Amino acid sequence: MKNKRLIIIVLIVVIILFIPLIAMQFTDEVNWNLFDFIIAGALLLFTGLMCELTIIKIKKIKYRIAICAAILVSLMLIWGELAVGVFGTPLSGS
Repeated sequence: MKNKRLIIIVLIVVIILFIPLIAMQFTDEVNWNLFDFIIAGALLLFTGLMCELTIIKIKKIKYRIAICAAILVSLMLIWGELAVGVFGTPLSGS
């Protein structure tokens, strides 16, 4: 069962990464390079694996939901910072 979940997580990451790859073929608005795909893939995979670890290790449903929500919010904040510079750090994309 664990291998099946891992395969599902990796497939979801690949499907999400195909969205900008396909969009780059049709428009100049999406301009990702290899580094962007590597960082996005690592962020998505890390998030998926951390949520999976939370589901495996934490027994109470409320705690699972809270921790997974915190992980997803962290992903969105990091992604937003890398994309457009929400907080204005040196890592910002703009």
